[in-house]
Amino acid sequence: VQLQAFGGGLVQAGGSLRLSCAASGRTFSRYYMGWFRQAPGKEREFVAAISWNGYSTYYADSVKGRFTVSRDNAKNTVYLQMNSLKPEDTAVYYCAVNRPGTAVADDRGYDYWGQGTQVTVSS
Repeated sequence: VQLQAFGGGLVQAGGSLRLSCAASGRTFSRYYMGWFRQAPGKEREFVAAISWNGYSTYYADSVKGRFTVSRDNAKNTVYLQMNSLKPEDTAVYYCAVNRPGTAVADDRGYDYWGQGTQVTVSS
């Protein structure tokens, strides 16, 4: 499986970005998908996840109410809409495929990772 994340960039605090993650190589629609991020010098952290059918979504407390995860199985793509961005959201954002039966917020439960896209929020 291959994942390609894109849509990152430089934005001012309070602004918005929409990340996309395009998947190929397997039956995308069968799997939960997750977004994680890693800031310089910090551990990778969970951001959001979405069930295979899009009916269930999960968010880290730090992004709840500001970020929205969604997916389009017809396009094999998962999205992360990020609003009201803060400087502390600055990180490389990764999408990944969740292994069935594993916790969505634990990065050890993900088998395939995209290359990451940089998000920088200026104050």
